Amino acid sequence: MKQYLLAVHMVEGEEPQSEDETQQAYKDVDALNAQIQAEGAWVFAGGLHPPATATVVRVRDDEVLTIDGPFAEAKEQLGGFWVIRAADLDEALAWAAKATRACRAPVEVRPFQDDAEG
Repeated sequence: MKQYLLAVHMVEGEEPQSEDETQQAYKDVDALNAQIQAEGAWVFAGGLHPPATATVVRVRDDEVLTIDGPFAEAKEQLGGFWVIRAADLDEALAWAAKATRACRAPVEVRPFQDDAEG
């Protein structure tokens, strides 16, 4: 089976509007996690703190630089992810459809490169 990244994109200003909506989204994601695990598709998942907590590390002229804040200055940032096993893209997209409903945010699906692909 191939592995896929289901990347949750948080859009600034489109977060759940109330604490009740937020708590329901957490419950829905927990239920989805349990389903993914029960069906043997689970590899790993995690939610991320807001982009303001990020630190970017890069090398410039052999000097390592660290910069506070996200790499991209954008309204849309990575908010969390799942790594799943799926037989094919269609199966991965079916999980993504459940994921976008559960977390109430857009979910991007990308396959991992196979070892043979380099």
